[in-house]
Amino acid sequence: MMKRIDSHHHLWDLKDVHYPWLMEFGKPRFFGDPTPIQRDYLLAEHRAISHNHGFVASVHIQVGAEDGLAEARWVDQVAHANPEWPMVQVAFCDLTAPDRDVQLDQFQALPSVVGVRQIVGRSPDEDAKNGTNALIADPEFKAGLHSLASRGLSFDLQLIPELMKPMGKVLEQVPDLQVALCHAGSPYDRSSDGIVKWAAGLAQLSALQNVSCKLSGLGMFDHDWNAGTVRPIADVVMKQFGPDRVMFGSNFPVCSLSSSFDELMERHMAIVPEEHHKAVFHDNAERFYFKGSQSS
Repeated sequence: MMKRIDSHHHLWDLKDVHYPWLMEFGKPRFFGDPTPIQRDYLLAEHRAISHNHGFVASVHIQVGAEDGLAEARWVDQVAHANPEWPMVQVAFCDLTAPDRDVQLDQFQALPSVVGVRQIVGRSPDEDAKNGTNALIADPEFKAGLHSLASRGLSFDLQLIPELMKPMGKVLEQVPDLQVALCHAGSPYDRSSDGIVKWAAGLAQLSALQNVSCKLSGLGMFDHDWNAGTVRPIADVVMKQFGPDRVMFGSNFPVCSLSSSFDELMERHMAIVPEEHHKAVFHDNAERFYFKGSQSS
């Protein structure tokens, strides 16, 4: 069986790290009702459900802890305790913070940290309240991106299609920064018009050779999804980015709200052309996050 790397998943131990959104019960999120996942999700469980599909390594993505450094330290401990499962992580840092570089020094003291994610876009309503566009226009945010590039850290970009054009203009100015676009750019509007607008926005990012794209989170905005319903999304991603800049990510346990891991894999195997499976399910993630070193 081909070895695979999961480029996007989460873990949490609710006793060790505080995640406000996981403790806020009865509140629907952009991706649905989180009630079924408001429990511990540990590496042993993730390995158990992914092992039969050939997964041998993974990338942990920050997931809204109250204290990003506390989360990163916990994940680093998990990685250190499980050397037979290579796991690196993308931590949270507010790139506009006055002590940004002090924080980045602390993150880089943890061997497992290879990148940063600061969510740029969640949902239209949340973005309107949180002033996300102001973040994109903030010179300190751009300075933070430059700092990541100079340190050899990558940036995981999560946003919605409406923000792709202005974000693309920012990233044009940071060509040395390696960027991974999460969840195919969150195409939450699955109408024909919505897909057309998403694809047009995506072109602003795919034109930048330092930006890669994750085929992940495809069930977040349509819990009745199947290979047929998301094939148009995958086709656009593969065409725009090419097979060498696309990575698979399970987004578990969040995407367990819309499918089992087995169903998730069956659908992704169907929507990615077989000749590109090795690149999308292993090689590209190894090169991007593990710097091409032997991760498995």
